[in-house]
Amino acid sequence: MDHRNTGGNAEKLAAGRAFLKSTFGDPASAYESDQMKELPQPPLAKEAMGGPRFALTRDFPAQVVQPDFVTLLEERMSHRNFQRKAMTQDQLAMLLWASQGITAIRGNWYGTFRTYPSGGARHAFELYVAVQNVEGLEKGIYHYLPLTHEIELVKEVPAGLEDSVSHMLCDQAWSKRAGAVFFFSAVPYRAEWRYCTSAHRVVLIDVGHAMQNLYLGCHAAGLGTCAIAAFRQTACDEMLGLDGVEECTVYAAPVGTVIQPKQKRTFAPGVTFDPTTGDEEE
Repeated sequence: MDHRNTGGNAEKLAAGRAFLKSTFGDPASAYESDQMKELPQPPLAKEAMGGPRFALTRDFPAQVVQPDFVTLLEERMSHRNFQRKAMTQDQLAMLLWASQGITAIRGNWYGTFRTYPSGGARHAFELYVAVQNVEGLEKGIYHYLPLTHEIELVKEVPAGLEDSVSHMLCDQAWSKRAGAVFFFSAVPYRAEWRYCTSAHRVVLIDVGHAMQNLYLGCHAAGLGTCAIAAFRQTACDEMLGLDGVEECTVYAAPVGTVIQPKQKRTFAPGVTFDPTTGDEEE
């Protein structure tokens, strides 16, 4: 192994690189999953937790301001500069559906077809939203119920929510201006039931599919987002009410109304430029 710039972390780096590699078809990694044992599969989605529930619109075309697919791909980028402008509930509804929405049930409740692909139709995620500035909703933590296309209030946080969320996101203060912050959690057993010890790499691949849908949905609706992998695990799990074992936070993304550039961005190979900040973004 090349040990340049490892800072004495060669073993951890090697373990991380090994995790990137597929173990499917490797005799040394053979397993007998709970599905193979014919054990009952886990629920397709987490049940409601008893908080107030809010029905969401399915009139998604009405939220779209950029319908051209090629333009969406050309213009999609990460946004960290938001106006302090409230999102609408209908915009939120479209983004929740784009990220975790169910389009059909597979077989005899074996799995769900959703707006993004997932290995074995396991879709091992739940979606929570820290509502900071959404019309008609109190500040707090909400949980998306994909089977009924509703949200439920998990925890009302009338004061200090933005500061708490910024701390959860390793003090990324720009998140305070977001209308809502999306948190994807993983329920590992949904994937482990089928893929056992090979499940976890698949789960992280799948959450990337869901996040890209959020990006495209945001741009289609005239909003912006930026995916965040740097967050404080314990703080996020505690705020969302997760045990950190059977369910844990795996990804986050603040969403808001973007500040439009003062000039058309220019392109260099692999780089875009945001004239509002001078920052290079991916």
